[in-house]
Amino acid sequence: MSQDNLAAILYKPKDLRLEKTSVPQIADDEVLLRMDSVGICGSDVHYWQSGACGHFLLKDPMIMGHEASGVVEKIGAKVKNLKPGDRVAIEPGVPCRYCEFCKTGRYHLCPDIEFCATPPFHGNLCRYYKHAADFCYKLPDHVSMEEGALLEPLSVGIHACRRGGVQAGDIVLVLGAGPIGLVTMLAAKAMGASKILITDILQSRLDFAKKMGADETILVTKDSNEADLVKKIHELLGSHPDVSIDASGAQATVRLALLATKSGGVAVLVGMGSPELTVPLAGAVAREVDIRGIFRYVNEYPIALSMVASGKVNVKPLVTHHYSLEETLEAYEVARQGLGIKVMIHVQPRNTNNPNKF
Repeated sequence: MSQDNLAAILYKPKDLRLEKTSVPQIADDEVLLRMDSVGICGSDVHYWQSGACGHFLLKDPMIMGHEASGVVEKIGAKVKNLKPGDRVAIEPGVPCRYCEFCKTGRYHLCPDIEFCATPPFHGNLCRYYKHAADFCYKLPDHVSMEEGALLEPLSVGIHACRRGGVQAGDIVLVLGAGPIGLVTMLAAKAMGASKILITDILQSRLDFAKKMGADETILVTKDSNEADLVKKIHELLGSHPDVSIDASGAQATVRLALLATKSGGVAVLVGMGSPELTVPLAGAVAREVDIRGIFRYVNEYPIALSMVASGKVNVKPLVTHHYSLEETLEAYEVARQGLGIKVMIHVQPRNTNNPNKF
């Protein structure tokens, strides 16, 4: 095994460096992974540009990366579910397993969860990374490493749909056609939504969403009138949406979610925007619109893997740019500029561990 553990380390805002680090030593319940594919998330860009994401603040140098897959290099003494050579998707959050939230099945709310590339914990954009074995999921032979990395954002979309109670026949509104909005749309389709409308401020993203299966799209401009947008949503859908999912976090889209959702429906807030927003709460309350937040995902990785492996969800088109680990800074710049949908960094040469070319 090479001792060259090159890693992408964020020292402070706009100071991302590639440096060699030591290969980690594993505990009995962990595996050492030879990393393969690592996607760039919006939160990664936030940390890189501002040193913060929401209330999480960068205080010490941190290895980046949390949307990832790798190959098992070595297993701990107590590991039974994996063996060296297994290709795995990595669920990046490892909880304590003992608190109230863990014991009641909501481990994503564990106050002691250790989440990749969320201060103070290191991520996995490096050659070698250790992780809890029970939060690594073996990939079927026909599922690519890139798809394995994309299980992370897909799990967010699945969690949003499950929180919204999306079921067969539902009419769904998705606000924001970025990566999370798109995977939310894909998850809603897989769960049986009969009609999905997606909005965005960029026509190029709406065109992409249409190719991915959106039934209707609306371009929102700075001159768009809120009441007119609500009316247009209802006209295009032929009804009021049963579930509205905001994947933007902007005040304007949160307002649309509350205004457009049918009485007795559900508005799910996924996007992380300003700490405080001005929203039409009284009207939503009077119409018994349930407002639900989400935080990451919980118990959704197996569902995401099943959806991808069965062909119910095709995430492959989401990857629009490919870079090597050595090209990390260039990859981050492309992600910052929003030039593609999902930027993928290949720690090993692309397709090294794929049964078929991706």
